[in-house]
Amino acid sequence: MRKVTLKGLLAHKLRLALTALAIVLGVTFISGTFVLTDTLQNTFTVLFGNIYAKVDYQVRGAAQLGTGADATRNPLPESVLATVRGVPGVQAAEGEVTGFAQFVARDGKAISTGGAPTLAVAFDPDSQISPLHLVAGGPPTAPDDVVMDAGTAQKYGFGVGQTVRILSAAGPPRTFAITGITEFGTANNLAGATLAAFTLPTAQALAQVPGKLDAINVVAAPGADKAAVQRAIARVLPPGAEVVTGQTIADENTSSINQALSFFSTALLVFAFISLFVGAFTIYNTFSIIVGQRTRELALLRIVGASRRQVFGSVLAEAAITGLVSSVIGLGLGVLAALGLQALLRGFGVTLPPGSLVFEPRTVLVGLAVGVGVTVVSAIGPARGAVRIPPVAALDDRQSRASAPLRRRLIWGTIVALAGAVLLGLGLAKPAIQLVGIGAAALFIGVATLSPAIARPLSSVIGRPLPRLLGVAGKLGRENSMRSPRRTAQTAAALMVGLALVSAMAVFGASLSKSATSSADQAISADLIVTATGSGELSNSVPATVSAVPGVIATSAFYGGRFEFGSTLTSLVGVSTDHLADTVILRMTAGSPAALDRGELLIDSTTATSKHLSVGDTERARFTRTGPTTLRIGGIYQANALIGSYLVSAAFFGAHYSPRPPDGLLLRTAGAAANSAVAKAVASYPNLQVQTRAQFEQAQVSSVNQLLGLVYALLGLAVIIALIGIVNTLMLSVFERTREIGLLRAVGMRRRQVRAMVRSEAVILAIFGAIVGIVIGTALGLALVASLRQQGITDTAVPVTSLLVFLLLSALLGLVAASWPARRAARLDVLAAIAAE
Repeated sequence: MRKVTLKGLLAHKLRLALTALAIVLGVTFISGTFVLTDTLQNTFTVLFGNIYAKVDYQVRGAAQLGTGADATRNPLPESVLATVRGVPGVQAAEGEVTGFAQFVARDGKAISTGGAPTLAVAFDPDSQISPLHLVAGGPPTAPDDVVMDAGTAQKYGFGVGQTVRILSAAGPPRTFAITGITEFGTANNLAGATLAAFTLPTAQALAQVPGKLDAINVVAAPGADKAAVQRAIARVLPPGAEVVTGQTIADENTSSINQALSFFSTALLVFAFISLFVGAFTIYNTFSIIVGQRTRELALLRIVGASRRQVFGSVLAEAAITGLVSSVIGLGLGVLAALGLQALLRGFGVTLPPGSLVFEPRTVLVGLAVGVGVTVVSAIGPARGAVRIPPVAALDDRQSRASAPLRRRLIWGTIVALAGAVLLGLGLAKPAIQLVGIGAAALFIGVATLSPAIARPLSSVIGRPLPRLLGVAGKLGRENSMRSPRRTAQTAAALMVGLALVSAMAVFGASLSKSATSSADQAISADLIVTATGSGELSNSVPATVSAVPGVIATSAFYGGRFEFGSTLTSLVGVSTDHLADTVILRMTAGSPAALDRGELLIDSTTATSKHLSVGDTERARFTRTGPTTLRIGGIYQANALIGSYLVSAAFFGAHYSPRPPDGLLLRTAGAAANSAVAKAVASYPNLQVQTRAQFEQAQVSSVNQLLGLVYALLGLAVIIALIGIVNTLMLSVFERTREIGLLRAVGMRRRQVRAMVRSEAVILAIFGAIVGIVIGTALGLALVASLRQQGITDTAVPVTSLLVFLLLSALLGLVAASWPARRAARLDVLAAIAAE
């Protein structure tokens, strides 16, 4: 049977090539994701390891909120530095300060990092400790000196001796002299972040922590007992401070980076598995058709002594070999995919530290297991069909037309679809992403199982205009689609899954956009919103500058920070209350906004319901700066994504947080002239944007559309695989109907008509899959929106125009998919085709 299996593969290599391509694409996506994330994790591990290899210990504030590198900590008094230096066994100790500083390019625009931080740090002159390595010039010595990272200097053409404007939170933009160019460890920057290094007093002033340090890095004297030194340091530290090893700091930073990368990796893997799931339908359909076409061959094997088990194993062996070869090719292409993803990130402005690609054994094992596993599992159904072929079919292959009763198919399809719907509902309600994925997969399988019941009538309706448009060719294409409803449904199933996911995202995106727009209308009555772009921050001087502009009637500043409410770490918004009614809309359901001035907390209705809170209740809270306290609920307002779930006054916020600039300003103005005057007043701050409420709403919509564009691009792979399935089915159909096509040509059908017949069949397949997919996807999107109503998606929108565009594009893609099979059918030799069996 092994020889039979290999000969079967070689005999049907063209039929299996497109099936293999579906697996190749899916495994390429998976392996590329693993290679990229493993490379990034290794690069950052090595980078942080090299940086903190010089540091034996770090003294820092104890974690108040959160853990590890993401924890919020209080700064240390600068006096602790002298204390640590005096500990026996300490050779060197230097203070560390980090804040915000953004360079301004020569063209007057703020230098953007694509989301990476724009850091202000204190330059550490001690090369034993400092992660900074000067490659040109010298350290900063005067208050107006700065050292720039090499990446920014190279990209924007700065050099030693030149000047650069720098934006900070401490005041108006200042001009600094560049005294040196530095690398961060062995990289020219820290993963795309810009780095401005100053003298310690200047860094403290810019970070608004005069007399404070974020941390102290320590090196032990040669030969000292490091454990004893660490204990000695711990004994002299003030309350609220701790000492940890440099390796602990490196591990925490690496863990934080890896955690962030895990979300990125998971998102890409989800789309990869979606592509493989779609490919499974193509594989199932291909093997089903191949088994049907090999009825006589398989029956002859049974006559000459092959057992049912051997026939079953032969079909699965073909699938396994196909999956193995495809997976190996996909693994090889995964390296190129990783390079492509790196280039994509660079295109979005994300600069990554240099590092060689990492190809872990896990990548090979997962790629092979998934590729071979999906192929074999998808071929089990067709293999079972091959076992049921009776030996008598060797004499008359009409036996192959028999199939399982439709009634049993409908029963099982209904059960699977209902089970999927229940799991999907439970997953959306919890929420639990695993249940959502399993439920959606079961729902798609159930609908694909049920769809033959509607394939014939729906194909008839879809194809009804074709005879009038294409004549006999259109009529034959319609009848071919109706003749085998199961094949039509199976072929369209892959496209159905792809279009269902695209449609669900379209409904979700439209609802999210509408909710963002209505949230802005319901939350903000201000005429202008002033915020920083990208990773920038406002300056402390901006509120006074804006308020002094003629025509500005009211100004409200809003702030954001983390705090612990009950036992949950969450976000808190503070807003100035002087002109609150002129800039912010609070739709109160209980209590009054006046409670803010009494130092009380306002919460949204969703939080009140979930935590069973009402006006007058108290709840434990914890802040980084002031520690634990008790907050009284002073009011409840309607849920709003822009305001957030927890609101306090700016005065209360300032009492519990370290000094910081506002996150943004809300302005009520006297008209367009005042709006223009505000824009001119902040022109010296190139990292600020001044938006009307309409512009702010449009920016929210654009952000949603950008995210949807990325999702559509990733789902596009699944749609491509679905189109491969259509091409594959049509090619197999042409092979199967060789004699029929030859007879049609013999009685006068032209090549153009043959091509039209095949293309019309493809259009019916594509539209059928699109209609079913759009209907299911719309329902999924509506369910998703309903489950997120408490998270701020308050409006539901069905983008009818977009869904119609998807339907039209499906028809066009069906035409494209039919091009090759149609040409192949038209080029068949008439006499050879008539003589074919």
